[in-house]
Amino acid sequence: MAKTIHHVEGVKPSPLLSHVVEANGFVFLAGTVGSDPATGTVKAGGFEAECRQMLDNVGHLLRGVGLDFSDVVRSTVYLVDLANRDAYNRIYPEYFPSDPPARATVSAGLIPPYTIEIECTAARRG
Repeated sequence: MAKTIHHVEGVKPSPLLSHVVEANGFVFLAGTVGSDPATGTVKAGGFEAECRQMLDNVGHLLRGVGLDFSDVVRSTVYLVDLANRDAYNRIYPEYFPSDPPARATVSAGLIPPYTIEIECTAARRG
């Protein structure tokens, strides 16, 4: 199976993982958090600001390979505190307004100070 590692402008490469990998028409995004691109640290302003920044970062990765949120077919969301699930569920449709992808939500410990992380799989059309 051939795979392509994509390097998206503005995303710092990591020796430990590939942020975007494509194989067999699917595009896999590594776990993405709410890092503010300007500072490299968690987005200030609380959970909702961190959540929106995380999804904005996903959008940046998708656009970097010619895709958008409508191409996402599956997501897995990791929450440190499930009490934030309702806030996340209010924000999620802003990014997936129709035909949302299959999704799992998991309670997980994350590397502090992050409180939410998402993995996504997208599919190329045609």
